[in-house]
Amino acid sequence: MERDAELLELLEADSRLSHKQLADMLGMQEEQVAERIRVLEEEGAILCYRTVVNWEKAGREKVYAFIKVKVMPQRDVGFDAVAERIYRFPEVNSVYLVSGDYDLAVLAEGESMKEVAHFVATKLSTIDGVVSTSTHFVLKAYKQEGVILEDTEKNKRLVVTP
Repeated sequence: MERDAELLELLEADSRLSHKQLADMLGMQEEQVAERIRVLEEEGAILCYRTVVNWEKAGREKVYAFIKVKVMPQRDVGFDAVAERIYRFPEVNSVYLVSGDYDLAVLAEGESMKEVAHFVATKLSTIDGVVSTSTHFVLKAYKQEGVILEDTEKNKRLVVTP
């Protein structure tokens, strides 16, 4: 349904929009929007509502690492069984099956580089089927989940005084 796609795009861009705001934007009744959202949640099209946080500005350090993982696929399940073991760890933010030189791309997070390195060394790399890993720590985030974390355009404007 085209309306559902529009609704999902609006919620993905800003999940804080009220049912009334969404109804006005879509030309629907507020009750219709509430019902569509309920159905989309039940069907699993809407999985959760998230807030993008700039942890640096919030005064808390978080360390992120992209980990390239080579996997020996297993008979009858391919990469899925190993991917499932990986995504169940609380340190893991995201897991993707990718094409190219490695098989899985993992985004992990922790309170320190040491914590993430310990996760890779003791948990991730020891999983049956994991052939090798390559860890790349994030040094600075500019944009996350479609949100620019620090808009330099605002900082480049000249101050005009009367």
